[in-house]
Amino acid sequence: MATINDCIGRDLDRQALNLALQSLSIRLDANRTECYKIVICGGSALILGGLVNRTTQDVDVVALLRGNTLASPDPIPPELAKAVQETAEDLGLPVNWLNNGPSRGDGGLFAMGLPEGFADRLHDIRFGLRLHVYFIDRIDQIHFKLYAAVDRGGYHITDLKALSPTDTELVNAGRWAMTHDVSEAFAILLKQLLRTIGYANASQGL
Repeated sequence: MATINDCIGRDLDRQALNLALQSLSIRLDANRTECYKIVICGGSALILGGLVNRTTQDVDVVALLRGNTLASPDPIPPELAKAVQETAEDLGLPVNWLNNGPSRGDGGLFAMGLPEGFADRLHDIRFGLRLHVYFIDRIDQIHFKLYAAVDRGGYHITDLKALSPTDTELVNAGRWAMTHDVSEAFAILLKQLLRTIGYANASQGL
């Protein structure tokens, strides 16, 4: 059985992610907060969705759900932020183990616009009564990973290739990415990246 010490001093795998989120749910219950619905992306969503077998350093919150409506996660609601900090102390995790980095500020993903149909593709895992975690769909992972891969490369390219996107999926993702960065330089780098990873046809479709 997983223990608190299993989370200390290492990256989060699927077991550790579940433990951290279960512990966060317990803290929310203890604090008698409202129910929080968080939408996560990145490595934690890839892991919980069973799309990629790897570890991650944090849980990236791209949006909140209020009822059935997407809302900005910037800032993280105070009661949720308090419970996140308490969970970090409980498990020996970094203080920002759950954060709104992808959607922070005016240039964040939420403010700039999420892919069409994003909310309809979300997948739900409930951790008790006060924490519902929604992880993004494979299609939206392709959008986000392609966008990030152009700017930062590295593991974003590895994740993108692991998702085995089709040419059509990459064309759609590329067109969305170019609405976030409308510069000619970005478009050139995007097409170059697609050619480099073996998707010349997708590159020509942009």
